[in-house]
Amino acid sequence: MSGRRFAARRQVRLSDTDEQGRLRLDAVARYLQDVASDDWTDAGFDPDAHVWVVRRTWIRQVRPCAADERVELSTWCSGLASAAAARRYSVRGDRGGELEAESIWIHLDHDLRPVRLGDAFVSVYGSSAAGRRAPTRLELPAPPPHAAAMPWFVRATDVDRLGHMNNAAYWAPLEELWGGRLTGAVHLLLEYRQPIDRAEAVLVASVGDGLWLTAGGEVRAAAAILPA
Repeated sequence: MSGRRFAARRQVRLSDTDEQGRLRLDAVARYLQDVASDDWTDAGFDPDAHVWVVRRTWIRQVRPCAADERVELSTWCSGLASAAAARRYSVRGDRGGELEAESIWIHLDHDLRPVRLGDAFVSVYGSSAAGRRAPTRLELPAPPPHAAAMPWFVRATDVDRLGHMNNAAYWAPLEELWGGRLTGAVHLLLEYRQPIDRAEAVLVASVGDGLWLTAGGEVRAAAAILPA
């Protein structure tokens, strides 16, 4: 692959794992978010001059990473749109853990309105995108009528500086409701539709291979277990 590629290393800590020692997906999402930010800064961009929010993320876990495993994360731009970019990730552990992921990031101004990618962005990241388009369309269905739901409480520690639930925190309900299904190879998609604020009353529903977070009668996020 030609073009810019950025790598970083992390040590899987106890606080990132479940009771079986598996690296949780909310921790994986934080790793992905952090390495993306590190790449952005390393490329010479001012982190405070731009706002990026995640539209959707898929994670394919080939083999889970474990506590005390050292992981290498690689990331690169895998697609472009007028105001969005796709970012691929590869996660490899020194004890056999292996995950692949991709996120679609929307580029916003400080009033949270989409703004076109500039020439500076394309000059740095365009080569690795190799003409591929970043898909921004949402594809997961709405929850089935009368799906049973339970409250999900947003904690102060889940909220970022935009005042919304951080993208990594959306993976916690998947861990809570699907933890037993995440122990081996699994492929998941999470779509972020509308922000969730700290004070909102949130419900979570899970039916079959689908999961939804709703607030105020609206679907704010949807997730699915996909075919491997």
